[in-house]
Amino acid sequence: MQFTIVPVTDYHQNCSIVYDEIKKVGVIVDPGGDVDRIAAEVAELGITVEAIWLTHGHLDHAGGAEAAKKQFKVQIIGPHEADKMLLDNIETVAADYSMSGMFNAVPDRWLNDGDTLSIADNEFEVRHCPGHAPGHVVFINHANKFILMGDVLFKGSIGRTDLPGGNHQQLLHSIATKIMTLDDDYTFLSGHTPLSSIGEERTGNPFLR
Repeated sequence: MQFTIVPVTDYHQNCSIVYDEIKKVGVIVDPGGDVDRIAAEVAELGITVEAIWLTHGHLDHAGGAEAAKKQFKVQIIGPHEADKMLLDNIETVAADYSMSGMFNAVPDRWLNDGDTLSIADNEFEVRHCPGHAPGHVVFINHANKFILMGDVLFKGSIGRTDLPGGNHQQLLHSIATKIMTLDDDYTFLSGHTPLSSIGEERTGNPFLR
């Protein structure tokens, strides 16, 4: 299993293309925008996109989901249904920030805690981690000890909770019960910062002390 990062939107969000390098199939995770750039990277990799996965409904993660769905003719999977309000208001929020090319997203499948998704033979566990957003989920591949984290936990920080639906104590509870229960050698890709590991954040993240 491999991944490549395509920074998208003015927020430099880490949209990722996660794929099986042998079978040449993959998914696009959090296409917040700049779908033409994402499509160009997919073509460069020579893979077939099988789905779009969303960690949560904020516009920098989901604003390009509908355009990507049309581009690749695939389904939008996730997040948890608690983020429906965010997904229904992407266009309104984008207009408030003078951002264009973003559209409300309608998932073909909502996700729940404990669901599983796969890329070829690579299985991911879904964990519902509210706090940054009510319906936020993370995707965990235990075989490779790799997490697609979204905006729950960052290298040296945690997700902001001052946006609609945010809850600081809920976020800390999600991190404690859904993330920090994993071994130190799990690596994760967050929505906006470089790669880190559970062990690195356990010892060095000031928000977790």
